[in-house]
Amino acid sequence: MPKLTETYAKKLSHSDSGTQKHWDNEIKGLVLFVGKRSKTWYFQKDVGGQTKRVLIGRFPIISAQAARQTAMGLALEMGRGAGKVAQVGAPTLDTAMQSYLARPKLRSDQYRHSVRAYMEGQLKDWLRLPLDEISKSMVVRRHQQLAVNPSTANHALRYFRSIYNHARRTYDLPECPTMAIEWYEEKPDGRIIEDLVEWRRSVDALHNPIHKVFYEFLLFTGLRKGEAFTLEWKHVFEDRIHLPVTKNGRSFDLPILQAHHEILAPLKSLSRKWVFPSPKSAKGHITGPQKMKWSPHTHRRTFATVAMEAGVLEEVVGRLLNHTPLSITGQRYTRPSLDALRPPMEAVCTELVARQKK
Repeated sequence: MPKLTETYAKKLSHSDSGTQKHWDNEIKGLVLFVGKRSKTWYFQKDVGGQTKRVLIGRFPIISAQAARQTAMGLALEMGRGAGKVAQVGAPTLDTAMQSYLARPKLRSDQYRHSVRAYMEGQLKDWLRLPLDEISKSMVVRRHQQLAVNPSTANHALRYFRSIYNHARRTYDLPECPTMAIEWYEEKPDGRIIEDLVEWRRSVDALHNPIHKVFYEFLLFTGLRKGEAFTLEWKHVFEDRIHLPVTKNGRSFDLPILQAHHEILAPLKSLSRKWVFPSPKSAKGHITGPQKMKWSPHTHRRTFATVAMEAGVLEEVVGRLLNHTPLSITGQRYTRPSLDALRPPMEAVCTELVARQKK
């Protein structure tokens, strides 16, 4: 092992893959981590059967001399017992993500998929970095780089923030670096299907019969696309659809009518498990239906709009959409029965059918 001097640290080449560790031959525990883009000083020592690692700082911002002095001070503190409060080596973003996604109460599989997709897409080059090496300037720069799509930029760094703050429960980490971000304003789409006669013609023109039923089912239920994608026949009952886990983390029962069973009837014999099967999908169900002029979420907004215009109270529309009520009474006490929600569902479906005939 060499002595980690200023000259030696400067001459070290960045790693082609992974992280290389260079230990000092004089100060036990002083180590220089060399990655693809950075060189970072740490002090590491086994205390009470656990490896304690303390971040000293980046080289050359922290010189070799300063790192050596800091390491000697830490060694002295740990020898006196202060090491009990030293930080265990911070996890990498990838490790922290896996821990976060393993939470049993974490919303839904669709949410897990979204988090993983953003981390492996927009933040892929950070996955092997320890969380304490991801700085404020890095998150601000990445947020700005993704600004061509403000929603993508915000989602990526907000998912990162959730992962980071979850890791703070068990690791001694500073405040999340996303505190430095100026979040972009996101303007909701807000569009609905204005002409349901045109919509009917467009749906009937789709080549794939499963996709036809998918879009019609979305319009007549207001379900989120992910909820429809993963719907199983065992959760479709005569009077309701049961969703074991939804976006808000709760189960949900939606009242359905004979009209809904008639919409689904052409798919009954296609799969024993999935309502919307796809032999080409690795998951067994559709994940990307044929594109239309109107997005899947536009169908959900249209369901809500038509319901309001049909005279359904806003609070009841929210219940049909499985929105979390804003009031304490709505959240904790009010639990409308399926029978109470059935007349509003009938009103919406009647109005939707009527508007397709105008």
